[in-house]
Amino acid sequence: MNLRFVSWNIHKGIGGVDRRCRLDRTIDVLRATEADVYLLQEVDEGVPRSRFERQVDVIGDALGMTHRAFAANHLLEKGHYGNAILSRIPFRSSHNLNLTLPLHKRRSALHARFIVEGLRHGLWVFNCHLGLAEAERRQQLRRVLRFIDEHHGSQETVAVMGDLNDVWMQLGPAVLEPAGFRSVARPPLTFPAFRPLRPLDRVFVRGRVAIAGCARVDTPLARRASDHLPLSIELRVSPSR
Repeated sequence: MNLRFVSWNIHKGIGGVDRRCRLDRTIDVLRATEADVYLLQEVDEGVPRSRFERQVDVIGDALGMTHRAFAANHLLEKGHYGNAILSRIPFRSSHNLNLTLPLHKRRSALHARFIVEGLRHGLWVFNCHLGLAEAERRQQLRRVLRFIDEHHGSQETVAVMGDLNDVWMQLGPAVLEPAGFRSVARPPLTFPAFRPLRPLDRVFVRGRVAIAGCARVDTPLARRASDHLPLSIELRVSPSR
């Protein structure tokens, strides 16, 4: 069974160059990918700059995504922004895992279990937005791994993706690969959108799932719509015998 995911830091619908809030551009880019599941970061709710919209619902309604989850990360004077999951396929539950470290900006991982025929516990997907410091990111991912192991252990079928801010591509060798996770050999460069130089957005998998494809969505509109480019990911899930 193949599932197409798109992970994207939408930057609240604000263009990375023109700084205009145009959620219609975000929606048009997402619609063109025809993904099964969207994992979005920096999604506004009740913020003046984005006309006080609940962006997860505006995007979900426009794309016909009936299964949705949203969790705030960063509280503003008015409103907040955070991570969102929008899906064409059902998921059993969603929960927000707090990854905030002392004296650092609030961060979290919104996760959900997708119903996949043949997988007893389904596919557990973590939508992460990690910190800006390397040591901070490593601690946050170790917190994710502890959470996974405490619930179902190392045999769980899991995908960890999102804006990992993986500037130096060290999170895999340092944290995730020793825990049995796999990724792609050459992660796409996604930041900054207008001239991508860094692979900040990543995907790692473990268990009965493989990465069948991973590419950035590099179109003129995507380069204008945010400061990150979207990451399109094809996952191949192998049901248990």
